[in-house]
Amino acid sequence: MSPAIVADSIVNLCGAIGLGVAMLTLRRRDAHSPQTRRLLFALGLVAVLFFVRSAAWWSGSDLLDRLSLVPAALIPLGALIVTEGMLRRHAPRQVKLAAVAGGIVLGLGALVGGGSYVVFHGVALMLFQLAGFAVCALLLAWRDPATLMSSENRSIARLVVGALVVMPFAVTDFRVVFPDIPVRLGALGALLVISVLLIAGGGAETRRQGLMLMALRLVSSGLLGVAASFMAGEVDAAQVVRFCAVAISGVLAIALMVDALRSLFESHAPGLLNSVAASAAQGRDSLIAELARHPLFASARRLREVDLVDYDPPLLRDLLARRSLLRRADAPWGLPPTDPAVERIVSLLAAHSATHLIVLAPDPADIMVLAVPVVSADPATETALALVGRLLVLAPD
Repeated sequence: MSPAIVADSIVNLCGAIGLGVAMLTLRRRDAHSPQTRRLLFALGLVAVLFFVRSAAWWSGSDLLDRLSLVPAALIPLGALIVTEGMLRRHAPRQVKLAAVAGGIVLGLGALVGGGSYVVFHGVALMLFQLAGFAVCALLLAWRDPATLMSSENRSIARLVVGALVVMPFAVTDFRVVFPDIPVRLGALGALLVISVLLIAGGGAETRRQGLMLMALRLVSSGLLGVAASFMAGEVDAAQVVRFCAVAISGVLAIALMVDALRSLFESHAPGLLNSVAASAAQGRDSLIAELARHPLFASARRLREVDLVDYDPPLLRDLLARRSLLRRADAPWGLPPTDPAVERIVSLLAAHSATHLIVLAPDPADIMVLAVPVVSADPATETALALVGRLLVLAPD
C-alpha cells in the first residue's frame, strides 16, 4: 500500500473510534432524549462511513469501498434530522424530499459503474454533501431566536460553526476530484468538531480548561507528527502532512476514550458531596461518622475546646469566628504573620500534619483538622470541603 492509503486508513479508523466513543458519551448523558437519538443516528452514519472506508482501503476491497459510499450519501439526511431536532421545527418539504431522494440515488449509484462514472459520482456526491451542510447551516442561521431558549440558541450557534468548519475537511475526502491531496482529512475534521461540541457542554470554566487542553493536544501531537516524519526514508511536505494527520487523529481519538473512561469511573465512585447527600445521618456526630468513611476524611480529627487547651481557645475565637474553612497554604488569613492566633493555628495544623481546618463552632471551640493529599487539592475539592463545613455547622449537635 502507498503511504497515502495507509495514512487515509489510520485517520479514518481513528475517526470511527472517536465518534463511537462520543456516541457512548452522549447516550450515557441522556439516553432517552429525542435529540440524543437524532445525534446518535447522524454520528452513527459518519462512524460507519469511516470504519467501512478504512477497512476497504486497508484490505484493498473494491466492494467495501463502494459500500462505504452508501452511508456517505445519507449524511445530508442525518444532518437534516439533527437540524429539525435543534429547531423543533420541520424543514421545508422540498428540502426533505431532496435529502431522501439524493441519498437513495447516490447510495444505489455507488454500487454500479466504473471508469469515468466514478469521477462523475464522486463530484455529484461531494456537491450533494456540501449542499446538505450549507442548507442545514442556513436553516439554523435563519431561525427565529425568540422561539427557542438561550441554551438552545447557543447550541445552534456552535452547530453552525461546526458545520462550516467541517466542510473544507470533507472536501479532501474526494480524491477523484482532488488527486493531489496528501491525506484525506474528513475524519480529522469530524474529530475536531465532536471534541469541541463535547467540551462546549460544560460550564464556562470547564469549557475554557477543555479548550486549553485540546489546544495543547493539537500542538503537541502536530509537533510529534513532524518529528516522526523524519524517521521515513524520504521526507517531503506530503509526508509531513500525513504524519501530522495520523498523530493528531490518534491523539484526539485517545483523548476522547480517556475522557469517557474517566467520566465513567467518576460516576461509579461517588464524590464527597454525593456521599453527604445520600447519607441518612440526622445529627452532627452521625454526619461526621459518615464522612469518616470517605477517603478524603480518613485522616480527619475532631478537636473540642478541652482538646485545645494548649493553644489558648479564647485567643483563637476571633479568627475562628471570621472563617469557616482555613487552609494552611493561605496563612496568615489576612492577619499579620506574628498574630498570636495565627501562630497557634499554624502550630496546630503542623502538629496534626493537617492542611485544612473546618470550624464547627468558635465558642466553645469545636473544629476538625484533616490532611488533603496533593493530588486531590483542586478547586472542586476545596468547594466540596467548604460546603461540607457549612452543612456540619448547620447540623444539630
